[in-house]
Amino acid sequence: MRRLLLLLSLTLSACGEPVPNGNASAGGNDEAPDVVTPVARPVRVGELGANFSACPADGTTRHLEAAETLPVRSAPFDNAAETGRVAAGGRFFVCTRSLDQKWFGIVYDASGKLEPRCGVSDPLAARRDYAGPCASGWVSTPFVRLVAGDAPAPSAMPAEAAPKG
Repeated sequence: MRRLLLLLSLTLSACGEPVPNGNASAGGNDEAPDVVTPVARPVRVGELGANFSACPADGTTRHLEAAETLPVRSAPFDNAAETGRVAAGGRFFVCTRSLDQKWFGIVYDASGKLEPRCGVSDPLAARRDYAGPCASGWVSTPFVRLVAGDAPAPSAMPAEAAPKG
């Protein structure tokens, strides 16, 4: 009986198609890519509903020296394409967060100021991807300091006060 079951299972396993390994395609290319390039992910606004601003927080840079800039990426990943930069001490709207809490989705103006023309200070009727006149993207949370109210943005950190590492 065991021999019959073994023979039957071997016969059935020979009938199937091979399953590709990992990221390999079924077209015969068995090499998986070394690095997966993330696709652009738009910043969502209005996530807290119609009772809150489309981007409920303001932020500024931190842990940057005066001449440094904070890279803005197209998706919440280190290897995502860089789409812009925010100058040290620049202000921006914080609209959302990545699932792993390591990235903020921001809307910013090239002037480095919070501009009403960006259109994210008022509530929205429904959540949506940001497509306004200002730039948007993703920045790493350790380089963001949330700012309450109309507090002025701090100047960039002096070189001796910057964290090491």
